[in-house]
Amino acid sequence: MGVLILLLHLVLAVSQAAAADEDPYIGVNIGTDLSDMPHPTQVVALLKAQQIRHVRLYNADQGMLIALANTGIRVMVSVPNEQLLGIGQSNSTAANWVSRNIVAHYPATNITAICVGSEVFNTLPNAAPVLVNAIKFIHSALVASNLDDQIKVSSPISSSIILDSFPPSQAFFNRSWNPVLVPMLNFLQSSGSFLTINIYPYYDYMQSNGVIPLDYALFKPLAPNKEAVDANTLVHYSNVFDAMVDATYFAMAFLNFTNIPVIVTESGWPSKGDSNEPDATIENANTYNSNLIRHVMNKTGTPKRPGIAVSTYVYELYNEDMKPGPISEKNWGLFDANGDPVYILHLTGSGSLLANDTTNQTYCTAKAGADPKMLQAALDWACGPGKVDCSPLLQGKPCYEPDNVIAHATYAFDTYYHRMGKTPDACNFNGVADITTTDPSNTLKSCACFPP
Repeated sequence: MGVLILLLHLVLAVSQAAAADEDPYIGVNIGTDLSDMPHPTQVVALLKAQQIRHVRLYNADQGMLIALANTGIRVMVSVPNEQLLGIGQSNSTAANWVSRNIVAHYPATNITAICVGSEVFNTLPNAAPVLVNAIKFIHSALVASNLDDQIKVSSPISSSIILDSFPPSQAFFNRSWNPVLVPMLNFLQSSGSFLTINIYPYYDYMQSNGVIPLDYALFKPLAPNKEAVDANTLVHYSNVFDAMVDATYFAMAFLNFTNIPVIVTESGWPSKGDSNEPDATIENANTYNSNLIRHVMNKTGTPKRPGIAVSTYVYELYNEDMKPGPISEKNWGLFDANGDPVYILHLTGSGSLLANDTTNQTYCTAKAGADPKMLQAALDWACGPGKVDCSPLLQGKPCYEPDNVIAHATYAFDTYYHRMGKTPDACNFNGVADITTTDPSNTLKSCACFPP
C-alpha cells in the first residue's frame, strides 16, 4: 500500500509539473452584457480572424458552444454563480448540468476546463459553504463520463482575498475563508487541476492612494532603484502583476500547498472611465494589455518561478455597454460590438497571438447606414483626386459585382487606406468610412479585389 501511495504521489507530481511547464497562452474572456451582442457565429469569426485560441465563457451558452465546435479553440466554460447553490446541494443537478453542457458538446467543442462560480467569496459569500461540494459534484460527473483527465475543474478567486500581498513572501489568504479554501486546494492538488485567480493591477493602483506608481502597474520598464523589493527574499519586482502572482504562490505555500499551478482567469485595464478615473485611458489600456501579452508569451515567469509563465485570460473581448457601475466597467474590451478594435495592440514580434497587432489585420469599409450621396461623393474623390485605380469597378471587370455604392466605395476606400499605410486618417472620407477587422472580401465575395 505504501508503494502504491508513493507511486500515486509521483504521478501527481509529474502531471502537475507538466501542467506548469506547458507553453503559456493568452486567452480572452467573453462577456455578454452588450445591448447589441453579436451572434455566436460572428463572435467565432472574430476569434478566428484574431487567432484567439483560448476563450473563457461566463456560462455554458448553447449557441456559443455550437459555434465553437470544430474550430479547435480551447474553451473554459462556467457554472454561473446563480446556479451554484443548486449544484452544490445536489449531485444529480450537477450531473444533469455536465450532461447538458459538456457531454453534449465534447469533443467537437474543445472544452478544457469548468469554472464553478466566479469570485464566490466576494460576490456570493452565502454560497461559499457549498462551493467545494459543487466543484466535487461537477468533477464526479466528469469522472462518470470519463472526461476528468481532459477537463479540469476550478473556481476563480479574487486576488483581494490575499492579505498582506506585499511583500509577496508574507502573503496569506484571508483566514476566515480557510475552511473553504483548504479543502478546495486539496481538491485542486489531488485532481491535477490549477488555482484560478483574477488579478487587476488597475484596481491595486487605484486603491493605493499614490503608493503604487502607474508605470509599475503598467509593466513599463523601471530603473532598478524604482523596483519594489521584497525585504524577506531581497527579490526585485518590476510590476504589480508578477508580485500578485508570487503572492498567490506564497499564500498557498502558507497553507502547505506548493505544487498547484496558477492560471490568471482575468486581467486587463479599462480604456475609459469617469472623471475620478483619469488613468482609465486608451493609451494605458493598450500599454497594459500589450505588455501583459508579451510578458506571458515571452515565458519570463515571475521572480519566484522564473521561466514558468502563468497563462492569462485578458478581460475582455468586447466592451459591455450594459454593465452596471462606473463608466470604466463598460470599457474593458479589446473590441466594440461590431468587431472593430478599441485600440491597436502593440504586439509586433510576438507571433500571431491575437493577430491584434491589428495594424496588419484592418480594413477600411463604407460605414453602415451612411448617406448614399455622401458615399458616392467620397467614392468619386477616391477614384479621382485620391488616385485610386477604380478601373476594376467598371462593368465587365472583376470587381463590378456587387453593383452598389457600398461595395464600390469599400473597394476604393480600402485600396486608398492600404496605399496610405493604414493610418487612421486614411479611413475618414468625411465620416462615411470605418476601420474594421472584418475582411470585406468575406461579405462582398470578391476576394481578388481587396489588398491582402
